[in-house]
Amino acid sequence: MPTRLHIDIETYSETDIKLGVYKYAEDPKFEILLFAYRYDDAPIKIIDLASGEKLPAHIINSLNNPEIKKHAFNAAFERVCLRRAGFDVPIKDWRCTSVKSSFCGLPLDLARSSTALGVPEDKAKLRTGKALIKYFCTPCKPTKVNGGRTRNLPHHAPEKWAEFVVYCINDVKAEYFVYDKLKPYKISDFERSLYCLDQIINDSGVLLDLDFAKVALDIYAKHKETCIEELKAITGLGNPNSVPQLKKWLEQALKVSIPSLAKKHLDALYESASDTTVRRVIKLRGDISKTSIQKYAKMLKSACNDSRGRGFIRFYGANRTGRWAGRIVQPQNLKRNYIQPIEDVRATIAEDDYDLALLLYDVADTLSQLIRTAFVAPEGMTLIPVDFSAIEARVVAWLAGEKWRLDVFNGDGKIYEASASKMFNVPIEEVTKENGLRARGKVAELALGYGGSKGAMAKMGAYDMGLNDVEIKRIVKLWRRSSPAIVNVWNDFNKCAMKAVARKCKVVSASGLVTFEADSEFLTIRLPSGRKLYYRKPSFTVNKWGHKALQYKGTDQDTGQWVDVQTYGGKLLENISQAISRDLLAESMLTVHYAGYKIVLHVHDELIVEVKQENSEKDLKRICEIMGLPIRWAKGLPLNADGYITRFYKKD
Repeated sequence: MPTRLHIDIETYSETDIKLGVYKYAEDPKFEILLFAYRYDDAPIKIIDLASGEKLPAHIINSLNNPEIKKHAFNAAFERVCLRRAGFDVPIKDWRCTSVKSSFCGLPLDLARSSTALGVPEDKAKLRTGKALIKYFCTPCKPTKVNGGRTRNLPHHAPEKWAEFVVYCINDVKAEYFVYDKLKPYKISDFERSLYCLDQIINDSGVLLDLDFAKVALDIYAKHKETCIEELKAITGLGNPNSVPQLKKWLEQALKVSIPSLAKKHLDALYESASDTTVRRVIKLRGDISKTSIQKYAKMLKSACNDSRGRGFIRFYGANRTGRWAGRIVQPQNLKRNYIQPIEDVRATIAEDDYDLALLLYDVADTLSQLIRTAFVAPEGMTLIPVDFSAIEARVVAWLAGEKWRLDVFNGDGKIYEASASKMFNVPIEEVTKENGLRARGKVAELALGYGGSKGAMAKMGAYDMGLNDVEIKRIVKLWRRSSPAIVNVWNDFNKCAMKAVARKCKVVSASGLVTFEADSEFLTIRLPSGRKLYYRKPSFTVNKWGHKALQYKGTDQDTGQWVDVQTYGGKLLENISQAISRDLLAESMLTVHYAGYKIVLHVHDELIVEVKQENSEKDLKRICEIMGLPIRWAKGLPLNADGYITRFYKKD
């Protein structure tokens, strides 16, 4: 009996796949067109369902047989689509090759993953795939030429269909190639359990307040129209919504060259501009180009029939660190809310009175801050968001053995105040918001833990605070002097990694918590949890300062290309710290789940749990206790979790 069934399907739906597979498969016109498969190492076969063929009994039996593991690249797509077609294969029976690819530090999509691994031409995805998918898998525009049809079927273009069949077969070839190449690298039972939980959370989804989303979009549309009319009056432009027109107007008004009207450039221009009219124009431009508001539209479009949003988080989506990535409405990059009291502000906006909203609030910014409040609890239920306190800072202090920091986290946890006290050699009582010392401590803590300097301080708002280059340089020096153990970890991790790559050997960090090992394929970093981080094809190069540096094959964050990526001690610490923080959250997620709680979403280091209202106080206390429990592999790491009860998601 075979042990594996490798699958790739091609499907039709009138819903855009960008709205997620759950909404996509829910479409009334959804159907599976092709089913290509391979048992173990047997030849690949394909079933042409669109041309009238049926799934044979042996395939149906295999789908229902837990002894035969179902393999697919991005298995969630195949699983949800097959369930929609009547084949409810349990999550535990699936193996996702995309997760394995990301686990090994490779790209998340099949084409780039197989290419990075050196897929032979006969096993590669056909380059015509996108065009074929558009032709057969989505509706077409009715024309006289096509007889007014709204869909292309196999008999409409037999040659294209034959090519599409080959495309589907090649996807199985490519998936199997990736599977076979990565077979030596094992995913633990813990990670498999976590993957199953991830799928359960995505299947459940989170309830969306669609009425509130509609009101928010309505108010924003009115506000945008008002802003454009005001811009016309100020600038005299026929279309101030045009980037070239407004850019030219601003350049003439400010007598400077502007790279673009991107937010970062507009913010800088606003701060430097002295003319109130120009500042008003910049403010209005920011209001009409608020891209975050479109998250409301994504909610409306992607919500399933029960008003729940599904598929918003991607397991191992942030590559080798194992952290989750956001999808569709991107919950990982929701704007923080500072408006208070948020309940009253939200209630006012919900009245759909634009004139009142304009009178009381900065409309665009307020709507942006309220996006997370569209995640709500059902009737009779409530949400409990619970998160770790300063988890990455705690992990860094633990890895470095920085005693004074660990003492802070074992005490009141006020690391910004303690850091400023240490840097400026003043009693902690003298570190306040009013004298600016706490702000300096905060920006230093956020910017400098991973080897950052002036540039990192700037990104964290040092210049916005009024600091100049001399002050920034001094803070960097003071922070590093006050945190020598962390500086030592940067150097230690860099030396360990370079030694492992140079000698193709195993090297243990000074603390004994992290192990580096390299061969010709990967540099791996074994975390305290036992999980490994993978860096493909490690080698050496010379950095911009003329020093020998480590590099590996990775995805360029700007271009998406598979290129050589340089790294260094601080960056390695960042990867390791984020990965350990992720593992801590993962342990808590499973424990909370096994305790019977329903996790509906998680964002960074925060879980959002849906519970009954009558038990919410007790449940909040219990969940916080679970997340604060010591972790078996993290002895001495001080953990603290806190949460609150709310009918809608917010940052308390």
